Amino acid sequence: MDGRTDIRSLRHYIGGQWVDASGGATFDVLNPLDDSHYAHAAKGTADDVRKAVSAAKEAFTSYKETTPTERERWLLRVAEIMETRQKDLVDCLIDEIGSPVQKAMFEFTKGLTMIRAAAGMCRNVRGETIPSDRPGTFSMSIREPLGVVAVITPFNVPLIKTTRLVANALAVGNTVVHLPSEMAPHLTVLFAEIVAEAGVPEGAYNVVTGMGAEIGDDLTGHKDVDFVTFTGSTVVGQHINEICAKNKTPNTLELGGKSPTIILADADLDKVMPLAARSMFMFAGQACIASSRFYVERPLYDEFVKRFAMIVGKLGMGDLRDPNTVIAPAISPRQRDRIKTHIEDARAKGATIVAGGEWVGNRCQPTLLTDVSDDMTVCRAETFGPVTSIYPVDSYEEGLAKANDTEYGLSSAIFTKDIDKAFHFARNSNAGMCHINGPTIHDEAHVPFGGNGESGVGREGTDADMEAMTELKWVTVQL
Repeated sequence: MDGRTDIRSLRHYIGGQWVDASGGATFDVLNPLDDSHYAHAAKGTADDVRKAVSAAKEAFTSYKETTPTERERWLLRVAEIMETRQKDLVDCLIDEIGSPVQKAMFEFTKGLTMIRAAAGMCRNVRGETIPSDRPGTFSMSIREPLGVVAVITPFNVPLIKTTRLVANALAVGNTVVHLPSEMAPHLTVLFAEIVAEAGVPEGAYNVVTGMGAEIGDDLTGHKDVDFVTFTGSTVVGQHINEICAKNKTPNTLELGGKSPTIILADADLDKVMPLAARSMFMFAGQACIASSRFYVERPLYDEFVKRFAMIVGKLGMGDLRDPNTVIAPAISPRQRDRIKTHIEDARAKGATIVAGGEWVGNRCQPTLLTDVSDDMTVCRAETFGPVTSIYPVDSYEEGLAKANDTEYGLSSAIFTKDIDKAFHFARNSNAGMCHINGPTIHDEAHVPFGGNGESGVGREGTDADMEAMTELKWVTVQL
């Protein structure tokens, strides 16, 4: 402890009560800007997870019988309270995970949209009538909630992921046990306070803070967990998928990415450049859908590299509460080491660092690499930092082939005026999401958000979660 008196103490929220961890253990949460002590949080145990799942299972018995009007009212009330607590949430995003204020405000606004979109789901949990070969039979399907949903959220967009996944689960009648990233527990505790104030029934939403590596398996492998939704690394996602497979637990996994952007010779660089910068350096590249690979047709290649270097050299690295600041700190020592290792490996093997590559405190300068070869780690592995590679290509066909030459398949983009090539790319990109003349970083509440290959399993979004978090039951009535 550093003797400060303003350190926040964070507790679990289980069954409508704020409780300490079993045994009373806590862990430190650090401000990534300077590694100062931000909070200490309850360090969850397997026993805490069991208590939370038990509370959620007990609450499900009555919560599944709530009406659309009730669930709609609770969720809209959550959005109303969020608006009154905007400063608390934005300050938390800035100080707990190092969000520049513009990114924090973007996330807050998007979170409100997620909640309100979820409220609209309450009246759309429906089945259909089905023709029957048996005379005098009325045949239909109905949708029912699954039960207890385990939600595991990341540090980088904790409010967006929390509002989307928790609200969608609650909207269709499930109850939730939420394990947030150990680097963003306060944001989730704030959300739990809002949920409690909104009147959501006790036990419908439960939060256990702690180390995912220690208690994640206790949650995802629990026999009473009926659905798992996880956002995080591909390695952890694969592990969770294996656990769920043993228990036949359905799941959605939103994992890593190595998202490509193709820029053809007919593209308008005046329009492309700001979008290219946004697609990579929002939250310093700590985004699975960040564009970490640019494939530029040769007629534009030199000019693109020149302009990009000029832009990133001007990206603000000042006070996180200054609207001109863009570059965030890397979240942890482990992630900083990963970024440094990728840059140094590329440098040692002959890559050219066109811009950036140096550090200011815990922030890496936005870094552009050229002359990147296949033997460099940064070529194929996800850096999850402000580092992107730029490659020349001689044709659209070459760009498409290289864009698809990856084990990931999350987001992709192409800039061109050629509608034939644009739609050919949309049909032939191996990514789960494709943006024409727009950045790889894009999300909305109702879209099918997710990827293919090592980038995940299933999709998120109101319609996708409606199907994933409910199950169909066939009902017949013999007239």
